[in-house]
Amino acid sequence: MGRPIVGIISNSFLINDQYPAHAGAAMNTQAVAEVAGCVPLIIPADPRYVQVNELLETCDGFLLTGGRPNVHPEEYGEPETEAHGTFDRARDAVTLPLVRACVDRGQPFFGICRGFQEVNVAMGGTLYPEIRDLPGRMNHRMPPDGTLEEKFALRHPVRLRPNGRFHRLFGTDEVMTNTLHGQGIKTPGARVVIEGEAPDGTPEAIYIEGAPGFTLSVQWHPEWNAANDPVSRPLFESFGQAVRDFAKRRRLPGRMSA
Repeated sequence: MGRPIVGIISNSFLINDQYPAHAGAAMNTQAVAEVAGCVPLIIPADPRYVQVNELLETCDGFLLTGGRPNVHPEEYGEPETEAHGTFDRARDAVTLPLVRACVDRGQPFFGICRGFQEVNVAMGGTLYPEIRDLPGRMNHRMPPDGTLEEKFALRHPVRLRPNGRFHRLFGTDEVMTNTLHGQGIKTPGARVVIEGEAPDGTPEAIYIEGAPGFTLSVQWHPEWNAANDPVSRPLFESFGQAVRDFAKRRRLPGRMSA
């Protein structure tokens, strides 16, 4: 059997402000291929082109990537405001049911930044439109200037729940992370367990209680320098192992189908 396939959720944008494209950052592809040890497959996140059941059968696991557009607040029962920013309703229509289906099937997914927020919303949670506007919160957004190295530099610690899943994975109760997001968890969804927080109380690491598969998700961007960073590497390695285990089980005679 060859390497299992990880579907990388893409984002829609315009090249030169006029040419529509679906794309994913090369650092996501590199982390999946070189650290997780899986075949990276870019998924056009638009229900006009792909159906959830097709994705479940085609891919063994999913990387829910970051992205500039936010989950639309209607998905968690709140009205749209200017503070909510821009949206990608097509991506919402693919990823939210995909998360729920993966939770039910035990199919691995790894949520990053917007993907972390999608996991919470898919499970019935809500989001703050702008973390930096809340009393006592820091600005978690990407620095507007500087090199990529400066924008993705480690900026704050994340305190982890003692003896939790992330603590056991990293072997420590505190890690340093980058931070490049505007929104964040307001109320956790059903079965969403918060295991890591920034110094200002912003949730940074979650998983789904009782899910049979890999559901670890983080608010930061571990795809940056994933092969060398002591926090990023174990995340992608454990995700890759979960995907390989799932791929082996599903290929046994008489096992699962969508």
